[in-house]
Amino acid sequence: MDVFALFAARVSNALSVLYPEVGADLLARIVVEPPRDSAHGDLSTNAAMVVAKPLGKNPREIATTLAEHFGKDPDVTAVEVAGPGFINFRLATPIWHQVLRSIAQQGDDYGRSTLGQGEAVNIEYVSANPTGPMHVGHTRGAVFGDTLAALMAYSGYEVAREYYINDAGSQIDTLARSTFLRYREALGETIEIPPGFYPGDYLIPVGQALKEEFGTSLLDKPEPEALALVKDRVLAAMLELIKADLAKLNIHHDVFFSERTLHGQGGAIDTTLDWLRQEGMIYEGRLEPPKGKTPDEWEDREQTLFRATDYGDDVDRPLIKSDGSYTYFAADIAYHRNKFLRGFKHMINVLGADHSGYVKRLQAATKAVSLNAADMDVRICQLVRLMKNGEPFKMSKRSGDLVTLADVVDEVGADATRFMLLFRRNDAAMDFDFALVKEQTRDNPVFYVQYAHARAYSIFKTANRDLPALDLSPEALAKAEIELIQTPEELDLVRVLAAWPRTVTAAAVAHEPHRIAFYVHDLAGAFHSFWAKGKDDVSLRFVNADDPKLTLARLALVDAVRQVLVNGLAILGVSAPTELS
Repeated sequence: MDVFALFAARVSNALSVLYPEVGADLLARIVVEPPRDSAHGDLSTNAAMVVAKPLGKNPREIATTLAEHFGKDPDVTAVEVAGPGFINFRLATPIWHQVLRSIAQQGDDYGRSTLGQGEAVNIEYVSANPTGPMHVGHTRGAVFGDTLAALMAYSGYEVAREYYINDAGSQIDTLARSTFLRYREALGETIEIPPGFYPGDYLIPVGQALKEEFGTSLLDKPEPEALALVKDRVLAAMLELIKADLAKLNIHHDVFFSERTLHGQGGAIDTTLDWLRQEGMIYEGRLEPPKGKTPDEWEDREQTLFRATDYGDDVDRPLIKSDGSYTYFAADIAYHRNKFLRGFKHMINVLGADHSGYVKRLQAATKAVSLNAADMDVRICQLVRLMKNGEPFKMSKRSGDLVTLADVVDEVGADATRFMLLFRRNDAAMDFDFALVKEQTRDNPVFYVQYAHARAYSIFKTANRDLPALDLSPEALAKAEIELIQTPEELDLVRVLAAWPRTVTAAAVAHEPHRIAFYVHDLAGAFHSFWAKGKDDVSLRFVNADDPKLTLARLALVDAVRQVLVNGLAILGVSAPTELS
């Protein structure tokens, strides 16, 4: 049961009856949400202000008419007009009882929605160069993308989790040469790794595997032939290493798409550029030099350009370099056309902070290759600073000069890594404090939330001890006299539970999974607060040996909290322990 959606429908229906000339487009803009100040009521709507101007009426006049209408609604105890035309509602207690019953009935599905209507969405995330293990710079995007995928699936979308393998270009040639040095080292040579090569020890096992497969025969082959063989082996090894690293955070992709498959004569880039020419989207021309700087992609020559400005970009983009090879953007266009041809009209790309300049060009490419039929959202994940007790933290580094994803997970665990990286907006830089995430205090958000879930189990243990004859089965809890839940403190906790479906929908629409982390933290806080009040006020305790019926009703409330915490943590990919050491 979504209280906010329920009343949004009622407000829309009321407007349709009172003002039949109001169209569906206006009704779709109506919002029902919590008021900024909870003292003003349980719900607030902007409905009167949305329709006032088209109707040629004063917003407060419409708000007053709506208030009179809802004054007759048995689920509303009070309705007030505020400010320029907001309408605030106070709901009757039975509404909150319905919320509790719906949580018990729906269980894991409470908050799940049909928002996506089964539409396909492609979420591409991580997509790091396959030149070594995942480092901490990739970890935030990996967790963000994986959680967003879970959120979108929970909201009714058919989600494809995709990793774009950047296995073409000069960095892959350098990787092959670096690996060939490790192969020679495995054969007994003393090697020196030149500047610009990949120095990490993670290539040593690949060199050893090459020795076991080829012996010394690679030394006798022409360099291009030997490096081609090395390249295939090291790319396969690096991809397995990346998959293993991601698995430490329980991240698994559905599709690994190779950039190399786009290249070659008659490949996807060739066919895409031919199609763009036919559609009049590329031309031969010159670019004006950018103001104040000369980026690598600008060349003062006539070249093949994509009409990116026709699709919202700041400048038209080169597709072919002076040496005749394709630009990275040419491959990007072909790749996103491939996504569209695979049936994806909704695409989300999760990129690192150093890719903020790619947003408009990727959106332009998506509009062009889909003839404006597809949409693209680019989410940028800002940098993470590793800290300990408020000071920059230098970890031991096992892979060259990078702190790896595995280093972080080994230090604090998968749960803490995931939750903390989600406990801040993706577009804001953040500090990851290793000392904080190991504390068992309320200052540690992940501990605070998991402790709330463990506390729910502890309360049931107390009930079993104090009321051993009381049936605490799910069937008994479902039949509990929820109507006994009446105190302001109890109902405040139910109000937080009631916000869960709306939170999920809002987070999915905005592509902001941090809202889920914020919500479960708020719910944990409300639950801990209620428990603390019971220490001082016996009447508010969850377990009352002298009143089994009230105890069962309150345990149904506790179980609702437990269930919603489970639902939220599942989206975040964080475990819900029944006890904490």
